[in-house]
Amino acid sequence: MTCIGKGHKESEKVMKILRSLPSKWHTKVTAIQEAKDLTKLPMEELLGSLMTYEISLTKQLQKVKTKRRKA
Repeated sequence: MTCIGKGHKESEKVMKILRSLPSKWHTKVTAIQEAKDLTKLPMEELLGSLMTYEISLTKQLQKVKTKRRKA
């Protein structure tokens, strides 16, 4: 990725993505930062982890909505 002639290292892209996530993702961001060496984390691995977490969040939200309807 280049922007105005500046090349970005993959680790810089990883950090930008993590910083750009909304607050409800804070738990996942913290877990990734503590468990992984962000200077060596491939973009594909980060995106896969984030997509898995997004699916999990969606399922949790659906469960909450279902419980509210039953109550």
